[in-house]
Amino acid sequence: MTALRDAARWGDAHLPPGVRSLLGLLLMAGGILGFLPILGFWMLPLGVVLIVLDIPVLRHRLLDWLERAAADRENAS
Repeated sequence: MTALRDAARWGDAHLPPGVRSLLGLLLMAGGILGFLPILGFWMLPLGVVLIVLDIPVLRHRLLDWLERAAADRENAS
């Protein structure tokens, strides 16, 4: 969860909106082929996160949820 939060922060700060969506679609396509050796199913959630960052209504919900989930996980450890 922490890695997903960090990737969302990095993508939000360094990638322009159109590139985030394109990269998200490519990651999701690669995630569907996750049974292949180089690709993996980890690509699906990361692709969804990058696409959701471009949807203003869902953007703040996603970032808040990732922050809470990472904080809960760190407190549980």
